[in-house]
Amino acid sequence: MGTFVITKRLNGQYKYEFASRKGKAIFVSNDFELRFECEETIEQLKNSLSELFFMKFKSKNGKMYFKIILHEKEMAVSRKYTTQLLMEKGIEEIKRTLASSEILDFSFENEIFPPEEDVFS
Repeated sequence: MGTFVITKRLNGQYKYEFASRKGKAIFVSNDFELRFECEETIEQLKNSLSELFFMKFKSKNGKMYFKIILHEKEMAVSRKYTTQLLMEKGIEEIKRTLASSEILDFSFENEIFPPEEDVFS
């Protein structure tokens, strides 16, 4: 089963990442100013699986990736794949597990490391 992971970037913006059952990122969202916007977009993706369009690209260095489009709006960008087959497997995993995926919210964690003075004093 895939998992959505909500985190907060260093710039204070929120993002979600969809990870495979093995924990590898498949796609990452754009930035959101508010956490609830992130949650709403995830629910929209989960409820609109049949309407998603996967626009495929090849980067300058030959890697394959895709963008997820819903109602003419870019929802997320995939990680880079070395082959077309691996990219297709990523898309198939999305189609198979997106609707039943769970959401993990790690955006409330202010600091993941202890203060510097606690470690080095």
